[in-house]
Amino acid sequence: MVAAALDRAGLAPSRLMLEITEGVFLNDTDSTMAVLNELKALGVAFAMDDFGTGYSSLSYIRKFPFQKIKIDQSFVRGMDADPESIAIIRAVTNLCRDLGMMTTAEGVETAEQAAMLRSIGCEMAQGYFFGRPTPGEATFGLVEPDKRKIA
Repeated sequence: MVAAALDRAGLAPSRLMLEITEGVFLNDTDSTMAVLNELKALGVAFAMDDFGTGYSSLSYIRKFPFQKIKIDQSFVRGMDADPESIAIIRAVTNLCRDLGMMTTAEGVETAEQAAMLRSIGCEMAQGYFFGRPTPGEATFGLVEPDKRKIA
């Protein structure tokens, strides 16, 4: 189904990143892994969403080669008052860097949080500090077309 959708859209599989949660691995692991590996063989990338909540296990990172880990917003919200949240974000960021994965911190709402995440080495962040959810048709007005020639 994903391959057909990519074909209809004319989108290269390498341009698609699917976000999945750790809960995907709880049921029917063999068939789940088969589907994920088939999509990966097409060139589709994967991000683990809400890492650190629910059924967190480092074995999921080892079982499947994710390209990105998204650190749950509960850790970002706790950064101001909870040194343990900072330690967890730092540990996940360092682990991902060592494994060749990107990190994204979710739920960034202040400049202070963004600066702290940058100092920890977190590569990407998302949240209301950067922008509110926007309807699809309105997003085109947020960016100017790239005026450079593509070779």
